[in-house]
Amino acid sequence: MENLSFILTCIAIFAGLMLAAWLLQRLLCRDTKPLTGTHYITYTAMFACMAGVLMLIEIPLPFAPPFYKIDLSELPIMICTFYLGPVAGVTAELIKVLVKLLLKGTTTAFVGDFANFAVGCSFVLPASLVYHAKPGKKSAILGLAVGTLCMTVFGSAFNAIYLLPKFAALFGMPMEAIIGMGTKVNARINSVSTLVLFAVVPFNLLKGVIVSGLTFLLYKRISPLLHKGDERRAERKARRA
Repeated sequence: MENLSFILTCIAIFAGLMLAAWLLQRLLCRDTKPLTGTHYITYTAMFACMAGVLMLIEIPLPFAPPFYKIDLSELPIMICTFYLGPVAGVTAELIKVLVKLLLKGTTTAFVGDFANFAVGCSFVLPASLVYHAKPGKKSAILGLAVGTLCMTVFGSAFNAIYLLPKFAALFGMPMEAIIGMGTKVNARINSVSTLVLFAVVPFNLLKGVIVSGLTFLLYKRISPLLHKGDERRAERKARRA
């Protein structure tokens, strides 16, 4: 029953995020690509696979328990969602996790993988919506800042309320043992709330700042190449018409 409950929760959250992304993209985003076609599918899959490989490279942090490791898998996803729109970002987040599971499997009873998807969406979805509402350098910076803030708030609350208790239940590890792993790296961690405050909050902030900085630097250079390809495709389509 515990496993079934977890699976149903994963499906419900994925469906809710996809629906929210689709509705908000239709309402707020005027410059995104159509959701069909070889170009859209190919680029979404390409960025998602790049992210899945990057997800394998995990870096432990000195201020957090060993099961909190930072990766840069959100970088290709953010570029994807800036280019194609919110729906592509959420879709790529899911494919990214599936690629990682195929390549490596899970070491956290799937809870960590689900957390990476859900918390990643809380980063890329707000950032994409702000950017596509009025594309430009300022909106990109604002979107990345909003995404980082949303990820920090949502990720911290989601860990405290759902992810940590679910990890303890599915992994068969008492919550006291999980907190104890945090105490070993920071003596101030002695409860779920202090674990979130001293480990999860700085973890999400650090990841958001790093990915945001790299996205801003890389997307400025990649975007002209992507949009030049769009122009060539439009010209070929016009000639065929």
